[in-house]
Amino acid sequence: MNRFEELEAYVAVVEQKGFSNAADKLGIAKSMVSRRVSELERRLGVQLLQRTTRRQSVTDAGREFYQRASQLISDMRDAERSVAHGQTAISGRIRLALPLGIGVSQLAQPISEFLDRHPDIRIEVDLNDRRQDLIEENIDLAIRIGELEDSTLIARKLANVHFAVCASPEHLRVHGEPRHPAELAQHEVLVYSNVAVGRQWFYQLDGKQVSPRMSYRLSANNGEFLAAVASFGQALVTGPVAFLQPYIDRGALVPILSEFVRPEVGMYAVYPPGRLVATRVRVLSDALHEYFQGRAI
Repeated sequence: MNRFEELEAYVAVVEQKGFSNAADKLGIAKSMVSRRVSELERRLGVQLLQRTTRRQSVTDAGREFYQRASQLISDMRDAERSVAHGQTAISGRIRLALPLGIGVSQLAQPISEFLDRHPDIRIEVDLNDRRQDLIEENIDLAIRIGELEDSTLIARKLANVHFAVCASPEHLRVHGEPRHPAELAQHEVLVYSNVAVGRQWFYQLDGKQVSPRMSYRLSANNGEFLAAVASFGQALVTGPVAFLQPYIDRGALVPILSEFVRPEVGMYAVYPPGRLVATRVRVLSDALHEYFQGRAI
């Protein structure tokens, strides 16, 4: 039996939530769909679906296999359409991982424009500040800020990200304003828990990297949350200007230590290693690179 047809039948059953609907979508008999899925399970030696008289549910192994199988089918169709249309049309699904703050404030527009240009593309976005395992979670493309700790990732720089330190006017009135980075040690700060504390607050002073010892009572894995908390008078906050700026514009936060330069960090498009990059993913990366070229955020 054709292995691609087995995969196609299984993916259709999962997506259509049943054998009858899958048969209608594929234009074949329900018994043929059942036979193909059973043959796939037999060949793999794994149960992918739990079957009862009324419904089917996907097993844990089946959920993991569905992600990979659906990606393979999407890649195959993408390749066929690319050849058929002379490499001008792209289609299929892209699984995209974005950091929450930058994703909302900076990436909504270029992704919307990309969808307008490519009507046969479907993008599944995971907005999450944690560092996903791109292979384990079947991510096609991720946007990451700062140092790339995993040297095996294939990375493409999109833009530089500027950072600022801010506090609310009320906090500065009560606790005073630090005039030098060394004075940060005398103030309470809010900490972004996905990055080591010292790396968030360091400055380049006289050719040396200076990172005062920080005191904090609140940490969170989302920078926008920390900015909001700071706007209510709690402690000092640091983060990309991109999502501090709305608070600055309405006077809820005030930039401090602006005369001391913070090192910029990069924003990168990263691919998982060891995988052929699908045309649609590469074209999205190209579109993001073109959009951010020459910009600093």
